[in-house]
Amino acid sequence: MNTQNTDNVKMSENIIIADADYVNSVAFNLIVNFERMIGRAIPKADLSQWAVCVALDGGVREGKNDTQMVLVHDKKNTSMDNFKPSDYEKDLNSKAFNDEKLGEFTVTSVEAGDMVSKDEYIENVLKTVLQHDEVKRVMIIPDSENSDVYSQIRSLLRNVDDDNKRITMFAMQPVEGGNFRQEILGYSLMNALGIRADEVNGK
Repeated sequence: MNTQNTDNVKMSENIIIADADYVNSVAFNLIVNFERMIGRAIPKADLSQWAVCVALDGGVREGKNDTQMVLVHDKKNTSMDNFKPSDYEKDLNSKAFNDEKLGEFTVTSVEAGDMVSKDEYIENVLKTVLQHDEVKRVMIIPDSENSDVYSQIRSLLRNVDDDNKRITMFAMQPVEGGNFRQEILGYSLMNALGIRADEVNGK
């Protein structure tokens, strides 16, 4: 794939690469299941709060950090319906927010077209960031449930030096080992949805 497709991805010290459609569907399932479990309405997930949680899980610590979030989505999907803000073009693309502890987050939304799938785009961004020394932490959220992108990513990461780049893979279940750290995606989403541990543990 031509690398010009990743030109709008700014090389930051910290980069989050997410299959936004997959993340949105997981958020929907959590909302449905936990509303039933804890007996109250659950609001849409706060996208900035989710980004902060992912960054923390990926090793970003308090300070004047610069984090780039790349949201890859299918052309047919124009928004992350279970998040706020949600519209890819109006609300998210080329927008930024500042967290008082972790610094600035910049959001780029990328529409996967007919020529390049989401998985291919995510792989290509990953290949690109691995070549940049200024990128220190990479957090990847692929759709590991419905595609073979996970095995492709594992192959790409097999020779990455952990001292130079901290790579964290997010999934809903532990995945077969690779040369990266793992985190459970559901924890960061539950935080962004305002689901408290005491609500869940009390049931």
